[in-house]
Amino acid sequence: MTSTTMQIQSKSALLSPLQMGDLTLKNRVVMAPLTRSRAGLKRIPNSLMAQYYQQRASAGLIITEATVISPQAIGWEQSPGIYTDEQTEAWKQVTEVLHEQNTPVFLQLWHCGRASHSDFQENGQLPVAPSAIKIAGDHIHTPLGKKPYEVPRALATEEIPLIVEDYRKASERAKMAGFDGIEIHAANGYLIDQFLQSKTNQRQDRYGGGSLENRFRFLKEIVEACLENWHGQQIGVRIAPNGAFNDMGSPDYVDTFLYVAQELNNYNLAYLHVMDGLDFGFHKLGRPMTLSDFREVFGGLLMGNCGYNQVSAEEAIQSGKADLIAFGRPFISNPDLVERFTHGWELNPPADMSAWYSFEPEGYVDFPFYQE
Repeated sequence: MTSTTMQIQSKSALLSPLQMGDLTLKNRVVMAPLTRSRAGLKRIPNSLMAQYYQQRASAGLIITEATVISPQAIGWEQSPGIYTDEQTEAWKQVTEVLHEQNTPVFLQLWHCGRASHSDFQENGQLPVAPSAIKIAGDHIHTPLGKKPYEVPRALATEEIPLIVEDYRKASERAKMAGFDGIEIHAANGYLIDQFLQSKTNQRQDRYGGGSLENRFRFLKEIVEACLENWHGQQIGVRIAPNGAFNDMGSPDYVDTFLYVAQELNNYNLAYLHVMDGLDFGFHKLGRPMTLSDFREVFGGLLMGNCGYNQVSAEEAIQSGKADLIAFGRPFISNPDLVERFTHGWELNPPADMSAWYSFEPEGYVDFPFYQE
């Protein structure tokens, strides 16, 4: 290690260790969940995926790509699952190679809700949602090609606890597979986010209406179900208060997400993962919510995400706005992102989006490590 490198490390908050519950993170650089579509038609993790994650093991924490909790949860081609014995066993390839390099890994649990299509669903059923409100988008990519979005089927009240149970079972399987924790995906217009937001939740039962308490109830029950298998410091929750992805954005977004963050304080979570950046789309219904907003109401660790570079991430942590920063796209094309930050090496050019979901090794595990 050169003296210059030692100076960089000694001054960098981003590259400093962090205690997160029982886990000691070697740095505060988190690999964000990145859907990459390499799990095959049966949604079973494989050696190619293990290689991909192993290449990026210098991260302080890795959050896996979004992983569906049931067949009903599916809404993306060749994304992995965690609802069968075969899937659960196969995930051990990933957890074991990361633990060999002292890298903790959380499994992100996912239900797409209305951001799906009958082509993905068993027996061609409609996707489910809090309310029968269609995504106002052009199309969705299905196994049978591009299709228009459909009007989803509104879940009956008695069906909702069954989905909560799917989350509980998935969290149990995550422990069996050797993960260090789980992240509950409550962002980006997927099912939990659809329940949280007034734009997509127009129910009149205990899970909806104009009540923030009711709209939060689904996430609350999921967290409490997962606590049967993990303690709070092994559970993270991801939210996207500014996001427009999947046709989201509600007029009462500030009140909604401050309420959500405040209520999540009750569970002593590992972290709250906030997509505070605007690079993933912004609904423009008011001012963007910031990490400072959440620091005022959430007492645990805060993770920022979306559009950060090394400089802005460093500033966010040094200023106390964030404790961790998750990087997505930079990790796609720079498997050695932490080393590049550490030594001041330039980054690889951004990856071509056409290869992100190609199902092939190209554009996945073939990005070069830095060569001096």
